[in-house]
Amino acid sequence: MQVLITGGAGFIGSHLVDLLMEKGYKVRVIDNLSYGRLENLKKWLDDRNLEFIKGDLRDISKLSEAMKGVDIVYHLAANPEVRLGEQDPRNIFELNVLITYNVLEAMKANNVKYLAYASSSTVYGEAKVMPTPEDYSPLEPISVYGGAKLASEATISGFVHTFHLSATIFRLANIVGSRSRHGVIYDFIRKLRANSKKLEILGDGTQKKSYLHISDTVEAMYYLTEDTIRRGVEYEVYNIGSEDNITVIDIAKIVSEEMGLSPEIYTTGGVDGGRGWRGDVKYMLLDIKKAKSKGWSPKINTSEGAVKRAVKELLDEVS
Repeated sequence: MQVLITGGAGFIGSHLVDLLMEKGYKVRVIDNLSYGRLENLKKWLDDRNLEFIKGDLRDISKLSEAMKGVDIVYHLAANPEVRLGEQDPRNIFELNVLITYNVLEAMKANNVKYLAYASSSTVYGEAKVMPTPEDYSPLEPISVYGGAKLASEATISGFVHTFHLSATIFRLANIVGSRSRHGVIYDFIRKLRANSKKLEILGDGTQKKSYLHISDTVEAMYYLTEDTIRRGVEYEVYNIGSEDNITVIDIAKIVSEEMGLSPEIYTTGGVDGGRGWRGDVKYMLLDIKKAKSKGWSPKINTSEGAVKRAVKELLDEVS
């Protein structure tokens, strides 16, 4: 089968490329390399089953060309920086909502029926039920990023039911591991490499969220997308995360220990009750029973385990 991965040179996308190539798929990647890196695909660049297209998803003609002959689209392209929403909301809109609309239009024009979409736990906002199930309501995002992800989900649902497509939506926890170039672990490593004596935490440090390793993430996306297609379901939403959550202070301690350091760890105090930034969801834990009922479960099933493995991987990569 021919698969198109938008944002396939990025963190999650490139790991999905690895998985699908190893399973014998023909994989086409479209990425403008604003967040992705060609280095992430170096293992496959000379393989005839991988095709790389440098292109911006705001260019609908380029996107339509990339969509030709495709069976399944994994739509992972996005601006991944939640914090950017306060400074540049238009960027978040264009690189989440607009490009999702363009993907759907290009699918319709090329008669592509199957879509898998990387959404986010941020669509839940400050959920009053934890672990939070997929049918939790009301969905009230507190960040522009979360709002854009929810808008994309709604647009996909509208296209699915109007044009007889099939979509699998993944509401992801915090994903960590090799090739990640943003997020708390990456930030802590860079800070400690610059100053091994002190480590600053944005917020009050009690923020507590779920972290999942990238290997479990791409396995979930592949397995559950195939299951949706096999069962002939139009629209499925899955939470993808670990079985527990962990505080930012504990992550800071893990990073410090793995680096053999004992820095002074201090917090900025944060905003709006100890958040790292405006729109930062302070507590998050996803209910993953639905995904587990279909046969997937994380091999690294604790946030601590995912964080420790990610730290080891990133220490080998980040200078």
